[in-house]
Amino acid sequence: MNTPRIRVGIDVGGTFTDAVAVDATTLELLGQVKVPTSHHHEDGVAHGIVEALDRLLEQTGCAPADVAFLAHGTTQATNALLEGDVATVGLIGIGTGPAAVLTRRLASFAKLELTPGKRLPLAYTHVTDPQDTADVRRAVEGLKGEGAQVLVASQPFSVDRPEGEQAVLDTARPYGLPMTAAHEITSLYGLHKRTRTAVVNAAILPRMLATADLVDASITKAGVTAPLMVMRCDGGVMALDEMRRRPLLTVLSGPAAGVAGALMQERVSEGVFLETGGTSTDISVVRRGKVAVRHATILGKTSYLSALDVRTLGVGGGSMVRISGGRVTGVGPRSAHIAGLPYACFASPEQLRDAQVDTVRPMDGDLADYAVIDAAGGRFAITMTCAANALGRVPEGDFARCDPESARAAIAPLAAHLGTDVSTAATRILDAGIAQVKTVVDAMIRDYRLDKDTAILVGGGGGAASVTPHLAGTSGMEGRIARHNEVISPIGVALALVREQVERIVPGATQEQILAVRAEAERAVVAQGAAAEGVEVEVTVDPQTNTVRAVATGATELRTQDRSHRADDTERLRAAAASLKTDPAAVHVLAGTSAHTVYGTETHRRLRPTRRPIRIVDVDGVVRHHAADARVETTTVAGAPEVLARLVGESTSYGDGGVRAPALRLLLGARIADLSGVLDPQPLLALARSELRSRAADEPVVAVLEVRS
Repeated sequence: MNTPRIRVGIDVGGTFTDAVAVDATTLELLGQVKVPTSHHHEDGVAHGIVEALDRLLEQTGCAPADVAFLAHGTTQATNALLEGDVATVGLIGIGTGPAAVLTRRLASFAKLELTPGKRLPLAYTHVTDPQDTADVRRAVEGLKGEGAQVLVASQPFSVDRPEGEQAVLDTARPYGLPMTAAHEITSLYGLHKRTRTAVVNAAILPRMLATADLVDASITKAGVTAPLMVMRCDGGVMALDEMRRRPLLTVLSGPAAGVAGALMQERVSEGVFLETGGTSTDISVVRRGKVAVRHATILGKTSYLSALDVRTLGVGGGSMVRISGGRVTGVGPRSAHIAGLPYACFASPEQLRDAQVDTVRPMDGDLADYAVIDAAGGRFAITMTCAANALGRVPEGDFARCDPESARAAIAPLAAHLGTDVSTAATRILDAGIAQVKTVVDAMIRDYRLDKDTAILVGGGGGAASVTPHLAGTSGMEGRIARHNEVISPIGVALALVREQVERIVPGATQEQILAVRAEAERAVVAQGAAAEGVEVEVTVDPQTNTVRAVATGATELRTQDRSHRADDTERLRAAAASLKTDPAAVHVLAGTSAHTVYGTETHRRLRPTRRPIRIVDVDGVVRHHAADARVETTTVAGAPEVLARLVGESTSYGDGGVRAPALRLLLGARIADLSGVLDPQPLLALARSELRSRAADEPVVAVLEVRS
């Protein structure tokens, strides 16, 4: 029997390192292991990564040569900043005249506070002429004398003229220090923000380089030939060489791994992902099949780092109940883990004998209103997981499942203290716990304009059952717990696509300039190992900020997913009808390709125009896109330029806000080419032609257009 090729995902957490093996063809979970994170080993976290890989291969019966893809996510960069464990940065400002005034102000970055009472270690010097090698050498030697362990070169307008920064690095290279230039980190204007992002990146560079080299050497020694990839904070992965250049991209990558798992395994098209652990819940959004990202705030300041938009709350499966005046007043932020107490619901009936409710102060400075049970077996915490199990919210086989009767016995003393029954007490606990979660979820639905009728809630993490089912029940939204929710983060790492984002500020960008940014992003992911045939590029042009952004994604190998189940016509129709919230008899097939089918219906409202909502459903029966009102037309690659020019011309609106081309998506083979980020008709049509290039003339093309109001 042949062993399958596998994709390995490893998630390095603060306490444990989790690893999973996924079949590279069917994407089935084949194995999972958990080992303690090896912070204090001489090889650091690299030792735990290799140990997890060894155990995973043994468990699955696979050899190192069977590994087709290997990636890991790490909290190391985040922890380095949180703990203030960073290198001393030597910053070289470049410029004369007014430029010198601007760059000398960058010395203020030495005031950046990492942790209370600990500032970013930074030494600043200045050179007027980057081509003066003697002056640059004196600057570098001076910074080394002040303890600099890594160098950053920064010059005004280096986005357009990088030669000065590059000249400084070329002269400094013989000194053997890790180096970076501000223009290499981001190509956006804004000297202060660009340099601050580069400085923070440099501060973690030496530590990340050391770990990268150890992991790479260990994986190679183990016989794995697949290139090592690293999780990014925007939900994709990058090659190790790219991580060596921009380690800052791994900051906040922990939550990104979880939502990547929901996106790839659960095939979420529109919804909110809630990753719940023992102490907290990370909340993020999937909109139109993509994770929502924004420029991250680091050390209290906005940066040019595009990261997952995640909002974290101190509510988790282990969050303790707070009581006062005979009622439940809240849940968390302290958890049973912090208090050093076991969950009451996992205690035996004998241990819970003679239970009495008391309140404690988990940590100095906390209010003494956290409920505990003192019983024959000792002291236990009453948690969200206890309440969820008591109400039967935790499904069979779940990581947090316990005997419901034990859970009800654990809640009973509190119910008596509150003067109510067990079910009511448990409901009050969950109501208090999800109150703040619901507030954030509602805000994110508004922020990203999700359709609340079609958006779903997906729960991940070991504590998912304590939050997501009850939130779904009280909000009226559809909700479910992800398969293998306790390892959704390493699954996300294993399934993630290579990703690269290129941003340029280009006032009045021409279609040639837009296409150039697109091509740069595509080349970047191909250079990191993505198969060129499968690369997808989403382009957005923001006329208000003059920003052209291209996000390219691609798999490291083209997978022909021979899954055991494909949805038939009836299943796909039912999925579309359920999403459209109408009878299947009212839903019609409008168009399709080998990989996607477009379904539509009509809605008639009094005194309002007829609307034609559509759903795009893939071969697995998953809704990949939905639109409240859309126009659909089928053509061929040969006929597409003329057809698209007509459709875009007919659907473009003109008004006080300027020209607004329709949101256009093209169904091409197995792909959905999303061109909705471009508002100008001519660049939009140019991008569409670039998507059609090199395809057979008779290949079918489905155009889906949404008119912008």
